[in-house]
Amino acid sequence: MQRREFLKRGVLTTGLMTMSNLNLFADPNNPPLPTEHRPGFIPKRKYGKTDIMLSVIGFGGIVVMGHEQEQVNRIVAEAFERGVNYYDVAPSYGKTEAETKLGPALQPYREKVFLACKTTERTYAGAKEEFEASLKRLKTDHFDLYQLHAITDVAKDVDAAFADDGAMKLLIEEKKNGRIRYLGFSAHSHAAALAAMDRFDFDSTLFPVNFAGYLKGEFSPEVIEIARQKEMAILALKIFARQRAPKDDPVRQEYPKCWYQPITDLDEAKLAMAFTLSQPVTAAIPPGDVRLFRMALDLATDMKPVTERQMEKLKKWAAEMNPIFSNQA
Repeated sequence: MQRREFLKRGVLTTGLMTMSNLNLFADPNNPPLPTEHRPGFIPKRKYGKTDIMLSVIGFGGIVVMGHEQEQVNRIVAEAFERGVNYYDVAPSYGKTEAETKLGPALQPYREKVFLACKTTERTYAGAKEEFEASLKRLKTDHFDLYQLHAITDVAKDVDAAFADDGAMKLLIEEKKNGRIRYLGFSAHSHAAALAAMDRFDFDSTLFPVNFAGYLKGEFSPEVIEIARQKEMAILALKIFARQRAPKDDPVRQEYPKCWYQPITDLDEAKLAMAFTLSQPVTAAIPPGDVRLFRMALDLATDMKPVTERQMEKLKKWAAEMNPIFSNQA
């Protein structure tokens, strides 16, 4: 109960918080969410229909991959001290490396954070095995959010997960058992996301909300609109994705955890993040490189509205890109 009260209240008890709608330049039908601000800390926004306030920047488990445990502990501690209370991981990240390292690092803070995990399994038995193993590796007795991971194909992913012996049966059971608090999914296609939302009242979706994909590829507006209508929390991916690029691209080679060309320039990243957070997004997860994660923390601490002039710049910029996701035929 103490942990839940912490999550609900966020920084309400500090006396330093201010609540505002940033009035970011955005679709008038899908304005940004009201935001809690506390000087020097990552702002927070409400998670869907709940009273839980999550940091607008989430900690993606891929960040810890490739680092020794002592360094992982420091990275997690730094994030928590700066106000990050939303952590997302999956067993597929580094073949369980991310879970194995994040679990011990999060132990001192577990009762004060919102921990999300996922499964790529589509059967009941497979999801059960993966769920139990994730709990052990992450040294917890429950997940705040558990998600169907990377649903892309309606038949192979959505239909399979919702079959009589599918993964959704397990997720619903474990929510009733109290080992899952909220249910969600991550998706990389409109068709799969819309199909999932049509079949179940999920609490959130983890979905790419990226300026280039949105403005040039028409990727995400429809999903955002349906999620908003259902009062689902929208958790954003790929905020610093510039465009597709070959493996020998020098920027990709410098940031090997990114399968695309990431945005590394501070001013460009500021615009890209502000675009994503101008949507009705609760939180955004930066790329898994610790340098880009820290850049996101620095930018979010001093989040500024996007002007119409900046929006025009983003549109021209997007027109030159080869977005990593597109909803155009």
